[in-house]
Amino acid sequence: MTRDYEQFPDDDNGNVLWQMAEDGDDLTELHEIEFSIAFHDQKNAEQCALYLLYQEQKVSLFQDDSVEPNEWVITIFVNMEPEYSDIVDLEQWFASIAEKFQGEYDGWGCMAYVFEEDEEDDLLQ
Repeated sequence: MTRDYEQFPDDDNGNVLWQMAEDGDDLTELHEIEFSIAFHDQKNAEQCALYLLYQEQKVSLFQDDSVEPNEWVITIFVNMEPEYSDIVDLEQWFASIAEKFQGEYDGWGCMAYVFEEDEEDDLLQ
């Protein structure tokens, strides 16, 4: 498969999407994409989470004590086809919201759904 740089630009987002496509993930299917915002202050994190809920976003909020100093992390769950321009638009939106509440946008990720043809046949039987 040859990489289409219009669909998969040569940057972090394009590279991740290209790797998903190369691994056999069907990018025309809905995926639950997880976008993250990190905070040093619990109150700001809670206010941001409420704001996102008012914006009809599905969110979780937790304290990450695996880093020093501890951080509060909001994860925003968006069901979408993983398309480059949509991901970039959402990243910009979440980064502006993070800044508004003194947080820092921390990237995105999702589960890859890759089935071998034999596995898919086994699941159907």
